Amino acid sequence: MSNLNLNFYENPLIQPLGESEASTTASNSNGANILIEQLYKFYDEVKVLEDLDLNIQAGEFVAIVGRSGCGKSTLLRLIAQLEKPSYGEIKFQSARNFREGITNDDIRVMFQDPRLLPWKNILHNVQLGLPKDQHLLAENLLEKVGLKDKSTQWPTQLSGGQRQRAALARALSHAPRILLLDEPLGALDALTRLEMQSLIERLWKEQGFTAILVTHDVSEAVQLADRIILLDQGHIAHQFQVNLPRPRKKTIAFAQLEQQVLDAVLAT
Repeated sequence: MSNLNLNFYENPLIQPLGESEASTTASNSNGANILIEQLYKFYDEVKVLEDLDLNIQAGEFVAIVGRSGCGKSTLLRLIAQLEKPSYGEIKFQSARNFREGITNDDIRVMFQDPRLLPWKNILHNVQLGLPKDQHLLAENLLEKVGLKDKSTQWPTQLSGGQRQRAALARALSHAPRILLLDEPLGALDALTRLEMQSLIERLWKEQGFTAILVTHDVSEAVQLADRIILLDQGHIAHQFQVNLPRPRKKTIAFAQLEQQVLDAVLAT
C-alpha cells in the first residue's frame, strides 16, 4: 500500500473506527450481528483474506470498497456461507433474541445478474421457495418495488432495472436478517441506479435487516452506508463512519466525504 499522508480525518463527517466501537442502529432492528474473527481465505497458494476481524451490528448498513482483487466479493461469499474460510470464524447472532440462531435461510444475496428463472413469470420468481400461505407477501413486495403491473410478464420482457427490482423483491420475500449486495447496480444506467439506491434504502429502513454492499462506486457507498470499509490486499485498511443525515443529498459535505474515501482507495 502506498504511504501517502491524505489527512483522512480532517472532515468530522468521516472518522476512523476502533475495533470495539459500535455503529448506531435502530433499536427495533430485525437484523443480525455478524462477528468475524481472524478470518483467512486461500485459493491454493493465493492468499485473498488475511487475519481479518470485523464486527457488524444488527441493522447496520455497511459498504465494502476497494480495488479489484482486494477480497470484497470473497468476503461476501464467506458471510453468505457459499464458501468456507480457510481459518477463522464468522458468527451470527439475532438482534431479537440472544439465544436465537441464524440459519442459511436468514441470509439472502443479490448479485449484479438478477438470476431470474426465464421460464417463470415475475410473480412466480418472487414466490420461489415460499410456502403457499406466504404467496401474498410476494405480491405485496412487487407492489413496493413498483412491479405490481408486471407480475405476469416474463423476465425477458423487463428492462435491466425492472429485473433487478424483481430480484430485490425475491430476496426480501424471505424476510432475511442479512441482505448481501454484490455489485447489484453495476450494470444499470445512472438514473436507474439512483432509483434503485433509493428503493434499497427505503426497504432497509422498513424491514430492519443488516445490509452489506460490495461496490466499486464510492458515491454509492457514501449514499447508502452507515459505515464504509476499505479493503486492501485482504486486510481492512480503513473504516469510516458516515454521519450524514438521511435521505442524503449531494451537498458540499457529501462531496468532501466522497473525495476523502476516494483518496483512501487510490492510496492502496
